[in-house]
Amino acid sequence: MSHYLYLVRHGEQQDAEHGLPDGPLSERGKRQARMIAERLGGVPFDAAWHSPLERAAETARIMTERMPALESEPSTLLFDCVPSGPTPDMPASYKPFFGGVTDEEIEAGQAQMADAVSEWLTPARDDRHDLLITHNFVIGWFVREVFGAPAWRWMGVNQANAGLTIIRVRSAKPPELVTHNDLGHLPVELRTGLPVDQSI
Repeated sequence: MSHYLYLVRHGEQQDAEHGLPDGPLSERGKRQARMIAERLGGVPFDAAWHSPLERAAETARIMTERMPALESEPSTLLFDCVPSGPTPDMPASYKPFFGGVTDEEIEAGQAQMADAVSEWLTPARDDRHDLLITHNFVIGWFVREVFGAPAWRWMGVNQANAGLTIIRVRSAKPPELVTHNDLGHLPVELRTGLPVDQSI
């Protein structure tokens, strides 16, 4: 039996370039949400959850409007967070990121992601399909967990807005990454959210 996790990053946030911590989707973000919903319309989802932050909640609402058999529930385990702190084996180029991050934020993120992995990255008794609408760092942590990579390795594992990552969890074998940051449902002009120096 396989447990499939469909991890979707929220759509583009309005005024995100101004550094606002949260807010509604831009018009482009709404289009992204509609298109990922169309992409996943044929998946027999058992359940869906989303981060309570506005940009993820709005993405979930737009998606489930097009998937009438599915309701999405908010989960604090999917909040945007910093999943781990700096470690001795982390490349020096990542260290400036933590300049404005407090120890309390790191501890909270570590606890949150430990609970999230325990909640969702587990085998199921029957084939199961779960949708998680969340944030870049959260998805990066799940991908890092699949590979058993060092704690810092969620950094640099980036997802575009409305990008699709699928993880398959099996009972007798390690979990596997089926696809990461799949953007096949988005035309080029809707592919946003990756670092500016990274091609799509």
